[in-house]
Amino acid sequence: MDWVRDFYTRTGRWWGDAEGQVGERDHRRVTLLHRYVGEAPARVLELGAGYGTTALAAARAGHDVTAVEISDRADRAAGLPEAAGPGTLTVVKDDFYRVRLSGRFPAVCYWNGFGVGSDADQRRLLRRVATEWLAPGGTALVDVMNPFVWARWDGDEEEKPARPDDGYPYAVSNRTVFDPVTCVAVDTWWESGSPDQRISQYLRCYTPADLMLLLEGTGLRLDRLVVGEEETSVVPRPGSTALLREHDEYLAVLRHG
Repeated sequence: MDWVRDFYTRTGRWWGDAEGQVGERDHRRVTLLHRYVGEAPARVLELGAGYGTTALAAARAGHDVTAVEISDRADRAAGLPEAAGPGTLTVVKDDFYRVRLSGRFPAVCYWNGFGVGSDADQRRLLRRVATEWLAPGGTALVDVMNPFVWARWDGDEEEKPARPDDGYPYAVSNRTVFDPVTCVAVDTWWESGSPDQRISQYLRCYTPADLMLLLEGTGLRLDRLVVGEEETSVVPRPGSTALLREHDEYLAVLRHG
């Protein structure tokens, strides 16, 4: 997992000017937070917070947010403007496998990042959520990479031209490889003029069934899924398979159990 800090730090330099501000995706996440946790001000822990934009949106909605991020994206998050309202944002630059935090949180969120490392790593993190951070009766919201879509992207390669006016000053290229045996997507990026300086992220993908197996013994259970804009129970229903073939991640709503 040594790649994590370098990958997100370097790509943060590429994309930070464009993506390091609160946008529609952040507001959608706050809507999901309110749907499953409630709109009353609460302590919220966000793991792998990136640029901190979702954390800031939640703070502006009145929550007291602690955002943990290991890469230099945390420096950008720490420089975000103060929340306009009763909420607060505290940025912690640390490894969430080692960080020590005080108190419990009614909501623990991990947006667009779960699957870094091995199954044992995921279980170790989930146990920390269940035993150290999540308050009794609380809810964890975790985005999970969906293998049905990542497998379809195996071998895809594209080049993204620089768009300085939009905050993307670097021309970059990307190649995706999916290993069906380990269910790991290898997402490789490089500056288009420097193909010998490639960096990759390794994302363990889980079907909902695999996720339920992963959760065994962690102290958490899968309560429901959100795929795109649709909510589904953990019991299959007509149309749920089609939804999972359209989105590269789904939201797992986890509770103690």
